[in-house]
Amino acid sequence: MQPIRTFNVSPALPSRLEPLRKLAYNLHWDWNFETKELFRRLDRDLWESSRHNPVLMLGTISQARLQEVAEDEGFVAHMERASRQLDDYLQERTWYRKHRNEVNGQRTEKKQENSSASSLSPQDSGLRTQECYAYFCAEFGLTDCLPIYSGGLGVLAGDHLKSASDLGLPLVAVGLLYQEGYFAQYLNADGWQQERYPVNDFYNMPLHPECNPDGSELRISVEYPGRTVYARVWRVQVGTVPLYLLDTNIEPNNPYDHDITDELYGGDLDMRIHQEMMLGIGGFRMLKALGYKPTVYHLNEGHSAFLILERIRMLMQEEKLDFAAAKQVAQASQVFTTHTPVSAGFDLFPPDKALYYVGHYADIYGLSHEEFLGLGREDTGDLASPFSMAALAMKTSSFVNGVAQLHGLVSRKMFQSLWKDFPLNEVPITAITNGVHARTCVAKSTQELYDRYLGPQWSDAPVDDPLWERVQSIPDEELWRNHERQRSELVVFVRDRLVRKLRDRGASPSEIDQAQEVLDPTVLTIGFARRFATYKRATLFLRNLDRIKKILLGDPNRRVQFVIAGKAHPKDMPGKELIRDIIHFSREEGMNASVVFIPDYDTYVARLMVAGCDVWLNTPRRPREASGTSGMKAAMNGLPNLSVLDGWWDEADYVRTGWPIGHGEDYEDLNYQDDVEANALYDLLEQEVMPLFYNRDGAGIPRKWTAKMKDSIRLNCPFFNTSRMVREYAVRGYFPASDRYSTMTADNYAPAKDVAAWKQRIFEQWYNIKIEEVDVSEPAGIMVNQTVSVKARVNLGELSFDDVQVELYQGAVGVDGEIVNGIPVVMNYQGKDQQGCSIYTVDILYTSSGLQGFSLRVLPKHNNLSSPYELGLILWA
Repeated sequence: MQPIRTFNVSPALPSRLEPLRKLAYNLHWDWNFETKELFRRLDRDLWESSRHNPVLMLGTISQARLQEVAEDEGFVAHMERASRQLDDYLQERTWYRKHRNEVNGQRTEKKQENSSASSLSPQDSGLRTQECYAYFCAEFGLTDCLPIYSGGLGVLAGDHLKSASDLGLPLVAVGLLYQEGYFAQYLNADGWQQERYPVNDFYNMPLHPECNPDGSELRISVEYPGRTVYARVWRVQVGTVPLYLLDTNIEPNNPYDHDITDELYGGDLDMRIHQEMMLGIGGFRMLKALGYKPTVYHLNEGHSAFLILERIRMLMQEEKLDFAAAKQVAQASQVFTTHTPVSAGFDLFPPDKALYYVGHYADIYGLSHEEFLGLGREDTGDLASPFSMAALAMKTSSFVNGVAQLHGLVSRKMFQSLWKDFPLNEVPITAITNGVHARTCVAKSTQELYDRYLGPQWSDAPVDDPLWERVQSIPDEELWRNHERQRSELVVFVRDRLVRKLRDRGASPSEIDQAQEVLDPTVLTIGFARRFATYKRATLFLRNLDRIKKILLGDPNRRVQFVIAGKAHPKDMPGKELIRDIIHFSREEGMNASVVFIPDYDTYVARLMVAGCDVWLNTPRRPREASGTSGMKAAMNGLPNLSVLDGWWDEADYVRTGWPIGHGEDYEDLNYQDDVEANALYDLLEQEVMPLFYNRDGAGIPRKWTAKMKDSIRLNCPFFNTSRMVREYAVRGYFPASDRYSTMTADNYAPAKDVAAWKQRIFEQWYNIKIEEVDVSEPAGIMVNQTVSVKARVNLGELSFDDVQVELYQGAVGVDGEIVNGIPVVMNYQGKDQQGCSIYTVDILYTSSGLQGFSLRVLPKHNNLSSPYELGLILWA
């Protein structure tokens, strides 16, 4: 029976406990142990059964218990302390205010009330400033009671928001609210992954619906072929950062449109484009409806790239700009981060499908269909190529980055075709190495240890802060005993989780009895937890069964055990087979107690594993791992990493803080690669890891192991964290992009119109430029550090010397006759000769001997370009 009217019933709290509501609805509790302990103290069993969801707890706990704690002075004092911590946190976010240069002295940090905040909103809904950074992502992994994420991308996005809040950035985030999220994993009796899709009860989660001033639900609309789809808006408060999520499971949408926000990465290609239209176009319209005026748009992966289409439309129709000027404004203030190291990982839509769903924008822009599709094609001349969301994002962004230094190189190689004729190292795709949120991933007792010996600022302290030298002052005994406690807690949790899952599927009593005895809290424990994609090679450690069995059980005094977790995509059958192979190995070889798979991996399981394991294992095929962040979390807890040199580990100090598998080799024969790297893994375990772990002194402390733990903390914590990462995004990405937006929109968009017209003239005249002559003052043979004068005559045609930058490109000549690692040197304009050619000169020298050379090149130049590479034009002699 359908209700004729519905109500959102809020928990009834005694007035003295009202601060609990504020605490529950701000996810600051996720990285504040004082508040977590408060809710656990309220009802420990309910805290666990609710999946650590304080909102659900407050809605289901008995009124008798609430009345009881309202009269408990100890509990009330605890609550008031946590409430003060939240208030102080919301007030004291100062990094942004200290480090942001004021634009014309007009930026403000004045707090404004959120006009659409409901009664369940936190008191402080964040900073609304003249400057605002909008962060778009398809998934956000914030805490385990909000299961709207699938893996690393979502957890990285969640940590980004937490650090943006810590730093006080004026950031607002946009995503989709999935009714069924990703999926809950369980294994059948054969070890085959099965999926359940529990329905999320939004009204009992730490989020609330946004409302209009009259109290009605705030809704936005997006036009799809033949119909309009509506979405309501929910908000999650992440410290000072609001995360707004769109939900289409409402009337008057039809059942198909309800499912747009049903499953994360579910459905077919049509459902994917539906979701990405809602995220990009709907997300842009939602921010406008909420009153935000972002000065920067950050696309975290290409899923939201359709927002650029809507931005251009709005600028054309509401600000009366032409297409070129509107695109210039949008591009100047857009940032794009790619997380994908293989071309097949990007969303690609057939041309006819792209035109069917978003082709109406071509009519608005005044573009032909092929011109429009060219916005999302790597090769605009290939009329059969698909519409790429990554290409659309890159071609309309002024700052593009990968998520590790190696991934930046991989991305430059993948997308070099967008900047034809540019040297690989000058393709304008940079890298900002990922990080993790320290206060989220480090275990409570370990944080208390760091607080005692390093001081409370360790979680945000930069690499050069002297406090990191104090890591050496942590007593080995204290560090080791703390870690042993974490390992024991992991073992207890794994046993409880396995027993519960086995009972759920009706396992035999003998299986349940075995589960209660798995793992040994004193044995070297190796952790492996990640998405079960085949390139991550979860079963590499099983390559040689005889050798791994010898390692696991060969020496009773030096045993090893593996704790493994992770999900395969529901449609990834090879990934599911990897999970089954591990289960079969542990059963058939009698390894049930030593090789354990934890079902239903989530952020809660991850936090226990990165704290309780001894070594963190990662075995991807290099260079397929864009970054990988679980190893960073392990390192922050003092775990050494044992990993292939891929992603972040390639730039870490992998000798002092762990062990590298291989030395960064690339292989064509993948089978041979698996053999070589599996053997390298076994050798390291036998010759390095196990001896170091089990070499104890008279007090039972592995001194050399704890030294490696301290190096892992000291060298990895200050760099591989989102505090450093988000500061880098701010300084390198957000601040310059926001400044460009301010410049482009000044004086009724005059600068944007000027740059757009200038670009049009450059494109029309570029190929009329001719490099007529290059004169060198010296013959072919010169000495090291000898000055060489170079003079060039360049016919610029209809262009002015102000329109271009002429550079000498010098460097050593490789065996293939190409300049290697060339260095550009800007030449000086000297005027025109009698033939009307522009004259450029420069003096150079070579600091090393051997075969050296130079070339000459011409680049576009304009004060309001984000870089000389923005147009993708270059002319070589």
